[in-house]
Order: sequence, then structure tokens, then C-alpha cells
Amino acid sequence: MAAFTRLAYRRRFTSEDAGRRALLRPKGRSGPPRPVRQRFPVTVSRRHRCEVYEVTARPDAPAVIVYLHGGAYTSEIVSQHWSLIAHLAAETGCDVLVPIYGLAPAHHGLQALEFVTEVVAAQDRPCYLAGDSAGGGLALLAAQAVPGVAGLTVLAPWLDLAMDNPGIEAIEPYDPWLARPGLRPIADAWANGLDLKDPRISPLHGDLSALPPLQILVGTRDITLADCRTLRDRLPATVPLTYHEEPGALHVYPLLPVPEARTGRRMIVTHARASIAATGRSH
Repeated sequence: MAAFTRLAYRRRFTSEDAGRRALLRPKGRSGPPRPVRQRFPVTVSRRHRCEVYEVTARPDAPAVIVYLHGGAYTSEIVSQHWSLIAHLAAETGCDVLVPIYGLAPAHHGLQALEFVTEVVAAQDRPCYLAGDSAGGGLALLAAQAVPGVAGLTVLAPWLDLAMDNPGIEAIEPYDPWLARPGLRPIADAWANGLDLKDPRISPLHGDLSALPPLQILVGTRDITLADCRTLRDRLPATVPLTYHEEPGALHVYPLLPVPEARTGRRMIVTHARASIAATGRSH
């Protein structure tokens, strides 16, 4: 039995009211916790009135990883994200940029995409994208919008704000964390009047033909699984794909304090290193 089943989780988003409460909840601090600052030099800049943190792995870092945090587009970055960010910096030797995009309801999807694509396009060295949940969806959107990205890892990405994949219904009772009713008002707020299937906010419906090497990690007790499978099946053969379903795993399992997370993190590091190395050989 997977270790995930031994963890206790409070199910979120069980009703539309719960989703509206999440939207109205005050946002917390976004900066990295002290252990990250003690381990790495961290600087912060601003674009579009949003912060961009840079975790410097070493002075001569050959590439940069841009990491986009999850939180259903309404919750701030948390310590588990920063732990993974520090791990990526340490294990890849790459600097990690962390764009703190604006959250719903004060901000919306097109603003976030403009901000993130500007950060990615400004890089003058190989750039690898990574993100979890909502941040995974935003990372895929950025990879669709900016050519030349070295590679991409998405952890249980939110791929379609409409969440109408028939396969979700069979998975949802076994996901102890996420449920569609409460996510729907958040999706509406993030869309800000756009159709929920607009490819600028739901990357499953965007251009998949020119993506960089893509890695997808998802658990089998995660409602994002259905759309991850759809993305896997829609990808053209020209897009290199590394796809892994972790049996019994919950949402964004590489961020969780479970043994399976260690394997997931190793897989992310391996894919990032290989993709960046391949980019270097092609120039």
C-alpha cells in the first residue's frame, strides 16, 4: 500500500461556497523561508508589479529553471514549493527563478501568462520550465508561447479549467484533496470572462506541436489524472515525452513528505539535466 494512504488530508473545494471562501482568503507572504535563504543567495526583482525571486545555485550556473507554484491560482507559494525549488537548485546546479504571479480574484489568467512569458523570454541562457498543479498549467502555457525552451516538467497540471473530462468522474471519489465544485468559481474568476476552454488559459486546447521535451508526473488518486492522460494521448510523436503515473499517489506527490516523493524528485532532476544538456549540444 502506498504511503499516501497513511496520510490524513482535509478535503478542499467540496462546494462552490468553499471555492468562494478560498478566493476571498487573505494572501500570505511569498518570499522564501529562512532555510532557503541560508543555503543560497536569493535576490528579488519586479516585473508588472510582481516579484521574481532568483535562487542562485552557483556563480557560473549554465542554465536557469523557471518554477511556477501551484495553489489553484488563488493560494500563495508555500514552504513545500520552496523545498523543491531548493532541491532543484542544489541537484541541477541551475539558478531557479520563481515568478510570483498575481492570484485570483484580484488577478486573472491573461495577466499571469503575459508576466511569465516575459520572464521566460528574457533569459539569455538555456531555460527549463517546471510547475505544479495550477503552476504546471501555466508552465505549459508559457512553453506553448515562448519558443526555444529547453524542457518542461509538469506535476499534476491543471490543464483544462472546464474540468469536464468524463474520466474525472471515476477518479474524483478517490481523491481525498481536490473536488470540482469548489474549483469551479476559482476557474471562473481566473478566466475573467474568457471561455474556460480558451487555449490561453487551458493549455490542453492549445498548440501541442512544438513543445520541448515534456515530463508529466501524476498520481492515480488525483483528479488531474484524466486530463494528463488526454494530454499524453494528444501529443504528436515529435514531442519527446516522459510520462509517469504513481500508483496510489495524491496531488503533486513530489512535494509531499512521503517516500515516493524522493523518486519523483530524482526523476525531475534527471529530466532537467538531460534536457539542458541536449540544448547545449544543439548550439
